[in-house]
Amino acid sequence: MPKPISRTFAALLLATSSLAFSACSESNAQEADRFAAVEIKAVPLADGVAVLFGAGGNIGVSYGPDGTVLIDDQFAPLTDKIKAAVKGLGAGPVKYLINTHWHYDHTGGNENLGQTGVLIMAQDHVRDRLIKGNDTVPPASPEALPVITYHDGLKLHLNGDEIHVQHMKHAHTDGDSIVFWKKANVVHMGDLFFNKVTLPFIDLSSGGNARGILAAADKVLAMVDDNTKIIPGHGPMATKADLIAYRDMMKTVIAAVEKAQGEGKSLQEVQAMKPAAQWDVNPDAFIKGDAFVEAVYKSLEKPDHAEDHKH
Repeated sequence: MPKPISRTFAALLLATSSLAFSACSESNAQEADRFAAVEIKAVPLADGVAVLFGAGGNIGVSYGPDGTVLIDDQFAPLTDKIKAAVKGLGAGPVKYLINTHWHYDHTGGNENLGQTGVLIMAQDHVRDRLIKGNDTVPPASPEALPVITYHDGLKLHLNGDEIHVQHMKHAHTDGDSIVFWKKANVVHMGDLFFNKVTLPFIDLSSGGNARGILAAADKVLAMVDDNTKIIPGHGPMATKADLIAYRDMMKTVIAAVEKAQGEGKSLQEVQAMKPAAQWDVNPDAFIKGDAFVEAVYKSLEKPDHAEDHKH
C-alpha cells in the first residue's frame, strides 16, 4: 500500500517530472536548491481563468477586479515563483486560496500565503488533517490552516463568474473538492484525476476509497460538456473524453477486482491477474499496477460509502 503522504511522496512526484529529489534527509536550504530549476508555466484557459504548471499539483487561478483566487499552491520554495507567474497574467496579488485536499504537494505554500493575509478555504477534513499531521508530515502552523471550512461545498461570486466548490467524499482522500467555474466552463479536479502520468493514487490512510474516485468522476461528467477544460491534479489539461476514459478504467478495474474477491481470490492472486495492465504503461509512474490494484482491493474491503456518494 502507498505510504501516507509525506515529503517522500513529494519527492516521488518530482521524480516523475524529471526532478529527482530526496527530501526527507535534506535541509530546507538544500530542498530549496532542488526547486531552483522549476519553472512555473502559466496558461490562460478563459477570461480571468488560468492554470499554472510547475512541480506538484496543478494550480488553478481566478483573477479579475474582485481579487485573485488560487486553487492549491504546490511547495513552499515555489511561492515566489507562483506569485511572479500570477503577476505575469496581469492579475493582482493572491487574495484567496482553496485547497483541493491536504497533501503536501498541494498545500506546501499555505504558510507563506497565510502569513501575507491570504484567506484559505478547504473542506473540514483538510483542516483536521493539517492540524494533526502524520508520522512523516508535522502538524501545520496556524498560518497554514484553512480559515473557512465547509462540509459539502460553497459558492464564490467573484470576477464575473460563479465558482462552485463541491466536496467529493472518500475518494483520493476524505477531504477532496472539485472547483467549477460556471461561466468559464473550467473545472479543477485536484487528485481525483491523474491525467496520463500515473495510475490513481488512493490514499487509504487519509480516508480515500476507489469507489469514491469512480463516483467523483461520474459526478463531474454529469456537470461538463465537450467544451469543458479540465484541470487534473497532475498531468496535462484534459477533456471530457479523457475523463470518460479515466472513469471507464476505474470502473473496469474495480469490477474485475470485485469479481475476483467474490470468488475468494487473495490480493496476490488478483495482482497476478494484472487487471490494470493495459493502463500501466508509464515506467516512471508514481503508482504502478500492483500498487493500484492493492488500493482497489483494500478499498473494496472497507464499508461502501455509496450513500455518501449520492449526495
